[in-house]
Amino acid sequence: MTDKKQDLIDQRLQKLNDDGVDRRGFLKCMAWAGTGLVWTMSGGIPVSRAFAKDSGKDAGIAADFSFVQISDSHIGFNKPANPDVTATLQVAINKINAMTRKPEFIIHTGDLSQLSKPSEFDTLDQALKTASAKQIYFVPGEHDMLTDNGDEYLQRFGKGTKGAGYYSFDHKGVHFVGLVNVANLKAGGMGSLGHEQLEWLEDDLKGRSASTPIVLFAHIPLWTIYPDWGWGTDDSEQALSYVKRFGSVTVLNGHIHQIMQKVEGKVSFHTAMSTAFPQPAPGTAPSAGPMKVPPDQLRRVLGITDVNYVVSGRSLAVVDSPLSDSKTAASANGGGWAQTTLPVDRP
Repeated sequence: MTDKKQDLIDQRLQKLNDDGVDRRGFLKCMAWAGTGLVWTMSGGIPVSRAFAKDSGKDAGIAADFSFVQISDSHIGFNKPANPDVTATLQVAINKINAMTRKPEFIIHTGDLSQLSKPSEFDTLDQALKTASAKQIYFVPGEHDMLTDNGDEYLQRFGKGTKGAGYYSFDHKGVHFVGLVNVANLKAGGMGSLGHEQLEWLEDDLKGRSASTPIVLFAHIPLWTIYPDWGWGTDDSEQALSYVKRFGSVTVLNGHIHQIMQKVEGKVSFHTAMSTAFPQPAPGTAPSAGPMKVPPDQLRRVLGITDVNYVVSGRSLAVVDSPLSDSKTAASANGGGWAQTTLPVDRP
């Protein structure tokens, strides 16, 4: 790196010192608190701003393709936190179908069901058939592997995958890898990838150009958020060591039912809201679990994630939006959306 470029980066970092964001810690972005952040890349430096202050600045960005992440549908759950999770899943699907720019596919990051019952998988399948995007990629959550080691899930949603359901695919220059970290949970519920899957991942990434954008997706976060609640993956460090050489890595997860973000070097981590029910912020309750909110606020804390890939702009843009009407949510909680623009290192 030239001295001139390093000086420019140092100057920009200095300007960020007083913005109140701890880039070495968690980038918390709770929809119900209205604390959305927009991340953009400027000269290789991540820059943030409050989304509610300028929610429309990047809304019209032209993308080469987009996809949607949904997570934690928990079909079969019927407790007070959300007695009709099928209805809120359908709201999410309707929101996807109403998008001006149609997503090319959907990624579901696990906990499709509540108890791994065939009837629950049937209901989910029927709901997803109404989505405008017909290509859907899945990874299982721990709720999808409760009764039969995931056999029912694999027969329905994991055909052609390896092991407990991991696989990879390419789409318009981006390499996607679906990982399974719920088949062998560790103490406290921490996720685990296991030796066999880690070897496969290392082999899958070998020979790929360092300029290839990588998207990893799994159910439990691939970064340690709150180990007391099992919010992390015990061998994720090894998995992430395989992607360090790539110029752009995006990690999409679910499990914790809320938006959290972290940027470490060229790796950007992002967890999604659930379509079923929220969970408390880490450490703010005796334990993780369904959190009941007033019925008129429920859709504000559930949502979907829209991801846009832009070659010319060298970025992946990640936009979270609640299931409630955006205008209603904005007036009620200061925005409730988070948008993240991530670097794509292209030659």
